[in-house]
Amino acid sequence: MTTTTTAPLPTSSAHSLGVVSRPERPNKLAEPAYQAYLVLRAAFVTAPVLFGVDKFFNWMTYWPKYLWVGFPHLLGASPQHFMYAVGVIEIVAGLGVLVLPRLAAYAVAGWLGGIITNLVIISVAAKGHAPVYWDIALRDFGLLLAALALARLAAAFAPRLLPRPRQA
Repeated sequence: MTTTTTAPLPTSSAHSLGVVSRPERPNKLAEPAYQAYLVLRAAFVTAPVLFGVDKFFNWMTYWPKYLWVGFPHLLGASPQHFMYAVGVIEIVAGLGVLVLPRLAAYAVAGWLGGIITNLVIISVAAKGHAPVYWDIALRDFGLLLAALALARLAAAFAPRLLPRPRQA
């Protein structure tokens, strides 16, 4: 029978001084929360850019039919020209999520809130005489919640572009 002796494990100087180091994170891609962040970020980059581009071509649908006529009227624009501006804003929002997800996800959530408001106005004003869009407003509310979830996940996973303020 042989006996083996093991040397004591070395202690780091930081540990012996009472300084606790941050534990190493295993592969982030294995984390479900990080996976959710990547899925939502990809969705909120791709969808706004595609929908924004389509505002210029109306391939998926005729977008002005989802617009309350009061909005373009206030700006003195035709509904289609108003939708061109909407398309530009949506493309910028999607690219914003690509570059600044911590901030742009909140902007996308606000934009979706505006879309929901537009759809509710149309649906209330219709009073049975025109198509109503309650179903689309409800779907967009779900997207708004997803954009808020992306913003919160981005707070944990997106790289910081600006340094944190120093605490005294």
